[in-house]
Amino acid sequence: MIQKVSTDAGWLTLAFIVYATLSPIDARPVLAGPQLEHFAAFALLGFTFGLAYPNRLFLVVAIILGSAIGLEALQLLTPDRHGRILDALVKAAGGIYGIGSGQLALLLLRGQLTGSR
Repeated sequence: MIQKVSTDAGWLTLAFIVYATLSPIDARPVLAGPQLEHFAAFALLGFTFGLAYPNRLFLVVAIILGSAIGLEALQLLTPDRHGRILDALVKAAGGIYGIGSGQLALLLLRGQLTGSR
């Protein structure tokens, strides 16, 4: 059940991040400072993908890092946006943090499940 919900949430999160990253600057949702937004969005993405694909850690890391770098590069193609290395690094750090948090959550959940027998 957790994997199904996490899979859906992960792909929806990625779709929202793509929209927010590549949409015109005026259409981009703003919640906090840009670095905090980048970190938090990718942390959520890493967390959900980490829960969704627990046995495919390399694939999850590749998706997160590829998304962080690729979306920054794609911003160079839009007239009102700019891709920056710092933004890609913050996104990658958030994603790695989220993956680690997801893996920790899985360990804790498995411990509770096996400990309750």
